[in-house]
Amino acid sequence: MAIYILVALVAYLIGSISFSVIFTKKLAGFDVREKGSKNAGSTNVLRTAGKKIAILTLVCDILKGVVAILFAKLIGHIDNYEHVEYLIQVAGLAVVLGHTFPVFFGFKGGKGVATSLGIILLTNWQIGLICLVFALILIILTRMVSLGSVAAAILFPVLTLFIHENYLVEGDYRIFGILLGVFVCFNHRTNIKRLLKGQENKIF
Repeated sequence: MAIYILVALVAYLIGSISFSVIFTKKLAGFDVREKGSKNAGSTNVLRTAGKKIAILTLVCDILKGVVAILFAKLIGHIDNYEHVEYLIQVAGLAVVLGHTFPVFFGFKGGKGVATSLGIILLTNWQIGLICLVFALILIILTRMVSLGSVAAAILFPVLTLFIHENYLVEGDYRIFGILLGVFVCFNHRTNIKRLLKGQENKIF
């Protein structure tokens, strides 16, 4: 149990590093949570602070997911733990939780899409690429980031049912896929309401 607590805590703290807030404060002179949609995510950074800061934020948020998963894998191997895949899943959920509710920034964070992308790409590059391409196509066609994000979050657990190879660590990821997908969709609940009403904001 102690190993799970350690992995969850470290992953949560990694997720709690809100790069969107740090970069907009340091490079643009304002807190992104006070502008635009008031969300601490890359899309709002793009709208309020420009492409360069948005790309920097996006890359760092993706890396949070990558680092959390690698940490879990490392701890599992150091401890010779038999079920490293469960440590990876705990780390994945905890880092997104930290990104959404960052302890260092008043528990007001982003929606976890970029961090989830990092998790999925590292956990299974094949599933990650499929979700990424699928999301990008929808975003390009509709100009709505939320639609691509929610659709990819739904697609992820579906793909875990059919793809059983190319995982970083072999194991059952079906429940993990459902939990991560539901969490990301929950974070987009206001966007989903606007999508259903045809009132969702477009990226430009």
